Amino acid sequence: MFLEIVTPEETLYGNEIKYVKVPGSNGQFGVLKNHAPVISTLEKGQIKVEEKDGTKKFFDIKGGVIEVLNNNIIILLKL
Repeated sequence: MFLEIVTPEETLYGNEIKYVKVPGSNGQFGVLKNHAPVISTLEKGQIKVEEKDGTKKFFDIKGGVIEVLNNNIIILLKL
């Protein structure tokens, strides 16, 4: 899966990953390979990313939107 985390000004992250967990508006949820297509708003919280080599990265966010489609994930963040 490829994950891209962007703001209107810059790309914060772009890499192949194994897993991502996000703070959805109706609670946290995770995305693994071959996840069903989804679009959801995100609340203030933390994004947890697990890369293919097992490295974990964390991003504190104020909110945004996530789109999952065909093993591509785009997260648009509020400033």
